Amino acid sequence: MALMITDDCINCDVCEPECPNEAIYMGSQIYEIDPHKCTECVGHFDEPQCQQVCPVSCIPLNPAWTETREQLLGKYETLRATAKKI
Repeated sequence: MALMITDDCINCDVCEPECPNEAIYMGSQIYEIDPHKCTECVGHFDEPQCQQVCPVSCIPLNPAWTETREQLLGKYETLRATAKKI
């Protein structure tokens, strides 16, 4: 699953720089996570870094974006391959 940021976000700016896939960005009112880029840090870390630094625990799994660990790893590999071409 990709992660999501809830309305409890206080825009503290700590999650965005922690994302190795650059999936977190400032939305119209709060930070948001691009589910096409979020791998829950699979391939980079053992745990999602944004969840680790969030002071209000507003980054749960996105129930609308179900993925297995294997799918997340495949997405990670695709993102890395694309980054290398740039």
